Amino acid sequence: MRKVFSLLFFALFVASSFSQSKIIYEEISSFKLEESRRLKIQLPRDYDVNIEKSYPIVVVLDANYLFEPVAGNVDYFGYWEDMPEAIVVGIMQGDSRYDDCSYDDTNFMPEEKGASFFEFVGLELIPYIDANYRTAKFTIAVGHDFTANFINYYLFKDPPLFNGYICLSPDLAPMMDERLPQRIPNIETKLFYYLSTGSDDIKDLMEISIDLDKSLSPLKSDNFAYYFDNFEGATHYSLVARAIPSAMEKIFSVYRPISKEEFNNKLMKMDTPIHQYLLDKYKTIEDLFGLTNPIRINDFIATATACEKKKQWESLREIATLAKKQYPDTVMGDYYLARYYEEMGEPKKAMRTYQGGFDKEEVDFITVDLMLEKADKIKEDFGY
Repeated sequence: MRKVFSLLFFALFVASSFSQSKIIYEEISSFKLEESRRLKIQLPRDYDVNIEKSYPIVVVLDANYLFEPVAGNVDYFGYWEDMPEAIVVGIMQGDSRYDDCSYDDTNFMPEEKGASFFEFVGLELIPYIDANYRTAKFTIAVGHDFTANFINYYLFKDPPLFNGYICLSPDLAPMMDERLPQRIPNIETKLFYYLSTGSDDIKDLMEISIDLDKSLSPLKSDNFAYYFDNFEGATHYSLVARAIPSAMEKIFSVYRPISKEEFNNKLMKMDTPIHQYLLDKYKTIEDLFGLTNPIRINDFIATATACEKKKQWESLREIATLAKKQYPDTVMGDYYLARYYEEMGEPKKAMRTYQGGFDKEEVDFITVDLMLEKADKIKEDFGY
């Protein structure tokens, strides 16, 4: 009995280790800072299993209190495929945040310890993470008040160090509200910028955020994806819990599986080929996030359904061909190809294609029984 219990416990332990994200503490020795800094790193759930996969990086300043809400949301959104699984890197700062974020009283750019910390992040931390972990070429920075201001300095690098900026109630340095609207239109790479405050935020900071929003909103373009939230009833600290999931949802909106809203408002209103929308969606994911993901089964079914409703039969054929290539062991590609043949007036080809899926894996509503029923119906109707 003891042996059986031990084996059961071991099995449960192994199972749980594969289903949870992993937290690692590391020390990084910094030449720029002339000291070591402690990092808190969360690796995705499948990091040790899926060794061919690369992951975006989310860098969290003020990790002493900001790491958990960010890491928890990254893990949650990644689990449901609403964003890519990502490596979360927290820089433990504590009281050093004030020196880390210091700037010159004249030009209001990082000085002394602030300048050293600026270089530490860009020249030491990011290269260290890239060298030691499997990273994709997409990085986000997260900061709150002082550190939210500080991450803006990386926008003045060419190209900017980060692809995405999550600024939670920033305590902006003087002139930053003028410099950002001047700098952003000159950035040629794709940039995501999220800004938030709350109605019960610190009054000065709330006003700073509202004024900055007025300057940044007109700058929206193909290269500049900008989002702003002013949460009713949120304080300087409670807004964090509402802003982080909102930021993740907005920044990674294109990554999410096709939703009912996307189906109704985009796919069903398209005059262009629907299969091209599917290809473009995943090309955008590759271009933005550096990820070459297989097309999700959900997205195959959504676009194929739209093709049927809009009678885009050539697009359906293209989707069926893609599905057969990416999921050859499932019935999905055969089903949609058979539907294409039916609509093209080729019932014998449709019947044989339905029959060809009898030994493959079922997907969603597409069962083997459904395939055989459709084949038998054609056989009965046409006397084959």
